[in-house]
Amino acid sequence: MPTIPVADIKSDLPTAEQAVRRAAGVLATARVTGTKAVKIIHGYGSTGVGGRIRTEVRKYLNEQLRLGKVRAVLPGEDFTIFNEGTLRAFQLCPALRQDSDLNRYNNGVTIVVL
Repeated sequence: MPTIPVADIKSDLPTAEQAVRRAAGVLATARVTGTKAVKIIHGYGSTGVGGRIRTEVRKYLNEQLRLGKVRAVLPGEDFTIFNEGTLRAFQLCPALRQDSDLNRYNNGVTIVVL
C-alpha cells in the first residue's frame, strides 16, 4: 500500500510566516498532483510547550478546513485509531492506516486530508 507524502517544513528553522507559506505550497502541490493526504512536519517547538511554527501552521490549516479547501486536519497527538476524525480520514485515504505516526501522539506533525 502506498504511503502518504511527507513535507518537512521546519528543517532549516524558518520563521513562522515562512513555514505557513511552505504549508500553503505543500497543499497547492498536493491538489495539483491529486494527492489525497499529506503529513506536514512542523515540529513541536524548542521550548517544549509548542512553538510558534506549530501554532501558526495549524491555525492556517484549520482555516483551510473552515473554508472547505481541505477535508480534514488531524493533529499528530490526535492521530489514533481511537479518534473519530482519524477513522473518518481512513475512509477518505486508506493509506493513512500505514503511516508511521499513527498511535504515536506526535505533536510535531499534522495530517491533512484533501
